[in-house]
Amino acid sequence: MQKVNKNAVLALLTLSSLVFLLFQLYYYRSYLAQKNGAVFSKVRGSQLGQDSTRWHVVKKFLGLISSHNIPVYLIDPLILGLVDKDIEQIRSSSDGTSPECKYFCAPRDFTTFALLDKAWKHEVGLLRTAEKMGFQWLKILNKDPRLDGMDDLSGTEIPLHYIFKLASHAIHLVVFYERSGNYLWHGPLRLKQHMDRKFVPFRKLHFGRYPGAYEKPELLLVSIDDLKVQIPKNPSSFLEEMSRSRFLECRYREARAFFQLYPDDASADAVEFRKRAKSLLHLAALTLNNLGVKFWLSSGTCLGWYRQCNVIPYSKDVDLGIFIRDYKADIIPAFQKAGLPLKHKFGKVEDSLELSFQGEGDVKLDIFFFYEEDDHIWNGGTQAKSGKKFKYLFPKFTLCWTEFVELKVHVPCETLQYVEANYGPDWKVPVKTWDWKSSPSNVQYNGVWPVEEWDEVIQIY
Repeated sequence: MQKVNKNAVLALLTLSSLVFLLFQLYYYRSYLAQKNGAVFSKVRGSQLGQDSTRWHVVKKFLGLISSHNIPVYLIDPLILGLVDKDIEQIRSSSDGTSPECKYFCAPRDFTTFALLDKAWKHEVGLLRTAEKMGFQWLKILNKDPRLDGMDDLSGTEIPLHYIFKLASHAIHLVVFYERSGNYLWHGPLRLKQHMDRKFVPFRKLHFGRYPGAYEKPELLLVSIDDLKVQIPKNPSSFLEEMSRSRFLECRYREARAFFQLYPDDASADAVEFRKRAKSLLHLAALTLNNLGVKFWLSSGTCLGWYRQCNVIPYSKDVDLGIFIRDYKADIIPAFQKAGLPLKHKFGKVEDSLELSFQGEGDVKLDIFFFYEEDDHIWNGGTQAKSGKKFKYLFPKFTLCWTEFVELKVHVPCETLQYVEANYGPDWKVPVKTWDWKSSPSNVQYNGVWPVEEWDEVIQIY
């Protein structure tokens, strides 16, 4: 029997495998990929087929939404970051052509667009057309927070996100809704149990990890990589806004449970106080926003939002916090010009600054300035008659947006820790008798102002 040449057999098997693999590749490119819309010709300036795929998917998506007259705008942070560097050139050549695919061919798994909910009403037609064009799609719904309130927790669901997938690229379409505080809001992306968690790499999405709040953007129509698309007029401002857009909803369910234990004060005095406090908060927000000073709900006002989604009627004031780094000398004259006279000024910029302005009736506005240390944040207090100083310590916190009395306003993201620091573990129990020098859980004695500084650090009007 003739010996088998092992090398010849190995070479034959290798050649057979190679031929089979080439046939599979030919079959995929010639039939399967074309059927699913995955084979695209290269766009001008592109070096790799993968780059071309991204551009073509975006082009096909823009064609889809254009055919249904749906206005969308680009909010993809990676692309907007590139666009921002060339924004003047892009604005000046909005009708020109691109020599290369520079933006939409950049490596990424998604391209992200935004849609205003009120701008379209024909979802079924769009999704059917998308399927005919080869897109796979996924719709993510969640409850509409705009319908929640003390009287009703609706649970009504609305579409928050759409994913359109074609070939190896996906379009993330984020739905924005207008809220009563005259701002735009998008919801979180939470997959239901039955949904395919491998549909796309969801963890890489730039939007949806948490809800977000934005000002209404001014849009600009430009040509990017030969594609007409709307973008925020100032991409860098939008990207900055995106970095601090996290939004917290008022906790209506917990507030209802609170009022079952402690019925709300519906007296004429309470109603009138809340009306005046709301008006004062709106005026304070307008004044500080015009100055570009970032602030948040603090002390009793923050507690009222977190515990009962409303102003505490027996608090008798509105409390705001400002980081001392954001202090501006224009604050006092701006409030006086707005019709809020200065009631007192305690401390100084370097130490324990506190301002109080008189609002309508007996409602006052207290502004506390916060100082950052390595491991905590604090604000100060001063007793006018003795010159004693007090310090209130808080764990470090970041700021989130919320909606309170029809106003988009900041609160500490770590609200529970913030409230517990100030009011202790029993913060859920109303306390109508409150001594600012001894009642707070986080108060510390901080010495006495030197008598020679009293004229500067204790000013009462």
